Amino acid sequence: MRVGHGYDVHRLVEGRKLILGGVDIPYGKGLLGHSDADVLTHAVMDALLGAAALGDIGQWFPDSDPAYAGADSLTLLERVTEILKKHGWRVGNVDATVLAQWPKLAPHIPQMRQNLAGRMGADPSQVSVKATTEEGLGFTGAGEGIAAHAVCLIEPL
Repeated sequence: MRVGHGYDVHRLVEGRKLILGGVDIPYGKGLLGHSDADVLTHAVMDALLGAAALGDIGQWFPDSDPAYAGADSLTLLERVTEILKKHGWRVGNVDATVLAQWPKLAPHIPQMRQNLAGRMGADPSQVSVKATTEEGLGFTGAGEGIAAHAVCLIEPL
């Protein structure tokens, strides 16, 4: 088995949807990025790729490629899972934390877990998602952006 860690961060801006773990969360701002800027899903993908020593999402889905403009990150997560399988790995578990001062994410976490698990071919019991504020500290605490960390365990097929 192998362990991986992923991290992602995006700036909050007006005129974009806020999508986390594939959930469209009602909020006055969204995350700026080439794809849908889903920091939670991006952190999970980087953790999985890192555990398998297969690089990161920037290598597999570069923001310089117009094919990924506005891309659905859950679809990319599905592709990462396929890449892992081709290299002889499957998801053991994922544990992720979203750092956001606003909005409150707790009501959306069950759906995030379902979405992530479904795209990885895993059971929701294998996926943990947590959210925390940073007590007003730093860029996430000031509401300027949202970040996510994820750790995962992958196992041989």
